[in-house]
Amino acid sequence: MILAICHNQKITIVIPAYNEDEVLMNSVYRLLNVQDQILEKYEAITTANIFIIDDGSNDQTWPIIERLHNENRQIGGLQFSRNFGHQAALIAGLKEAVKTADVIVTIDADLQDDPNKIIDMLDLSFNGCDIVYGVRNNRDSDSWFKRTTAQLYYRILQSLGVELVPNHADFRLMSKRAVVTLLEYSERNLFIRGIIPKLGFEYGAVGYKRTPRLMGESKYPFKKMLALAWDGITSLTVAPVRLILILGTLACIFSVGMLSYATILSLLGRTIHGWSSLMVSMWFIGGVQMISLGVIGEYVGKIMTEVKGRPRYTIKSILE
Repeated sequence: MILAICHNQKITIVIPAYNEDEVLMNSVYRLLNVQDQILEKYEAITTANIFIIDDGSNDQTWPIIERLHNENRQIGGLQFSRNFGHQAALIAGLKEAVKTADVIVTIDADLQDDPNKIIDMLDLSFNGCDIVYGVRNNRDSDSWFKRTTAQLYYRILQSLGVELVPNHADFRLMSKRAVVTLLEYSERNLFIRGIIPKLGFEYGAVGYKRTPRLMGESKYPFKKMLALAWDGITSLTVAPVRLILILGTLACIFSVGMLSYATILSLLGRTIHGWSSLMVSMWFIGGVQMISLGVIGEYVGKIMTEVKGRPRYTIKSILE
């Protein structure tokens, strides 16, 4: 709605990149072509640029960004002093882009997400959506294991009361005011795709089919995906701690039942001397205690990180 009545708008495409020297050049050229289509189609949008965040790459990603910047001043970049992670790179890109942009699109450097859908996102933005999610409507390119675990993850989060858009990663369009509101969330353990639905702005969705990587390797192997999933759960809900309380209560009830059962057997003279049941009980309770301490420790660790107030990232170089 804002774009429909305002002119001289600027759109910025934010790209987090980590060791993407094999695909970055081709991806940027494709996005420049999409930007040309946007400028031709929408009179209200008169300026477009691309902003790339190098998340501490150890390949030629930053030299490529410098070369692209020297060739075309519409391409800017920011370099972290080390690898701070995908979410930190997104926040850094949004923070820089929102200074001048009215509409901001985030997309990964490998362009497995369809960049042509940015035009469809803008159509929804003109119709009043401050946030437009890119949602995968086809996961045929994924393995059975990845599809199954992804769906299970979304169901678990929803059952814990977390608002999350299924099959959406970090391909989205946001208005300036939506980005400004997001940046007001100052916690260090920020799970962006879980926070954005909490902003409360009008939203829409554009479906697309994700394509395989043309070159290079995925920067989200199974280990990192598990870490991101766990961060999402512990950053957005205290439900695991409540589950521990429920589990402890059930264990106490079960122990009372076992005490009654053992007393009855003893009175009937049918007590069986042995250690099997005792050992099983000890291992079970011990395991529950260790899991409980681990979950509580995870939350305590996050509290410690927040209390320290350390910066989310350190900028080494910036090209504007």
